Amino acid sequence: MNQHKTEIKTELQNRLARFEEQCRAKGLRVTQQRREIFCAVAQSCEHPSAEKVFQAVRRAMPNVSLDTVYRTLASLEEMDLLMRVGLSSKARFDGDLRPHCHFVCTRCGEVYDIFPQPGEGPLPLPAGVQGMGEVKQVNLQLRGICKKCQQEHKA
Repeated sequence: MNQHKTEIKTELQNRLARFEEQCRAKGLRVTQQRREIFCAVAQSCEHPSAEKVFQAVRRAMPNVSLDTVYRTLASLEEMDLLMRVGLSSKARFDGDLRPHCHFVCTRCGEVYDIFPQPGEGPLPLPAGVQGMGEVKQVNLQLRGICKKCQQEHKA
């Protein structure tokens, strides 16, 4: 197994361990439904919508409801285990909480990760935020039109 695949597997194991730890800390059982819904987001690089998560989970658990998926995603977001990204009209979810930004296409709604290059470090916080409270997460979204949509528009 190459190093990249090993790093991805380790990152997923870390996410799952944090998920289980957070559920226990909040007094929530680590149910199979909750685990499947979390894993559907944590394993995806596509920033799936609730509907995509529902479709993925339904393959393993045919009796899961869309309402359960929505409620579980909301609770996972409240526990800081994933974040909501994308356009407000169609929320997408990201289970990768490592520091990074998102490019959101305002035409097709696709969400792309932008990770800092080695040596760049985290995004600097504005000076005024220090007096406002504790920053737990930074979510920078750049909005524009992706290359794919630009090319389709030219054609």
